[in-house]
Amino acid sequence: MFFSSNVLVLLLNLVMVVFIARAIVSWFPVKSDSPFRPIVDTLYRFTEPVLAPIRRILPPLGGLDLSVLIVILGIRILLVPIAQAIL
Repeated sequence: MFFSSNVLVLLLNLVMVVFIARAIVSWFPVKSDSPFRPIVDTLYRFTEPVLAPIRRILPPLGGLDLSVLIVILGIRILLVPIAQAIL
């Protein structure tokens, strides 16, 4: 149980880092000929299936995309009981 809980916490933290990276990358324009374009495309490919349904539910907030914040908050809420089970 201890090992599987630690692995789950590690995976959830990794997913959270991917979503934070997606949020940071979205602030900067990346040209199609940029060497970073494959990384950006991969981030979008992994995160968009989770973010798109949340965007459909959230009302538009004048250009602010809070879907990443909702996902990170959800991950943090999931981590609390898992971390308590480890301790």
